[in-house]
Amino acid sequence: MSRPVRIAGLTVAYGGSRRAPATPVLDGLDLELAAGSFTALLGPSGCGKSTVLGAVAGFVRPTAGRVTVADVPVTGPGPDRGVVFQHYALFPWRTARGNVEFALKRLGLKRAERRRRALAALAEVGLADGAEKYPAQLSGGMQQRVALARAVAAEPDVLLLDEPFGALDALTRTRMQDLLRRLWQRTGLTVLFVTHDIDEALSLAERVVVLGGPPGGVLADHAVPPGPVTPGLRAAIADRLGAT
Repeated sequence: MSRPVRIAGLTVAYGGSRRAPATPVLDGLDLELAAGSFTALLGPSGCGKSTVLGAVAGFVRPTAGRVTVADVPVTGPGPDRGVVFQHYALFPWRTARGNVEFALKRLGLKRAERRRRALAALAEVGLADGAEKYPAQLSGGMQQRVALARAVAAEPDVLLLDEPFGALDALTRTRMQDLLRRLWQRTGLTVLFVTHDIDEALSLAERVVVLGGPPGGVLADHAVPPGPVTPGLRAAIADRLGAT
């Protein structure tokens, strides 16, 4: 079941001492994600994209403001939010199935249920035949499929992805984008996808939010209509990015 996410007045500042004030990365950010929506968060390096995602994931504690999922405040990481990073962070001594199963231990599931969910998630990402292979036996794209399976196996309400395809070659990246979009369409998860690539944002999401900064703030918020992307929409987003 998907859940709405609300970010209200989110401020995050790092550092700070008697001699120097804390440096704000985000300053009063407001953003709402409807249940079942796919939103791309777009912006240059340093604008706070990953910090926003980290706050929703529960990895980053707000200096001010708050984040809620279905009106429940986020106070730390939880199984209702699955996270996929650019780096796969797989255990090299565990198989693909073993990596997914290990992530499910925190749920207190019995071994048979962990195995069932792991195999189902790997099948969901098209890696059923690679379940017993180790990371060294898998390509980069396959390893990222394992990371995606690990995130969805817990059956989260919200899926958070931080530039997950940035290290992949162009062909593999396109295939992974297609896989992610099909997965979203089948599951109806609420998705927040961080990227700095305009074309990736437009090809995946139904909404593109452009951040500027630092400190990060919303510069533009565009709905992406079905069908081919119009040159005007791409130009409008590129223009806002050029202003950052």
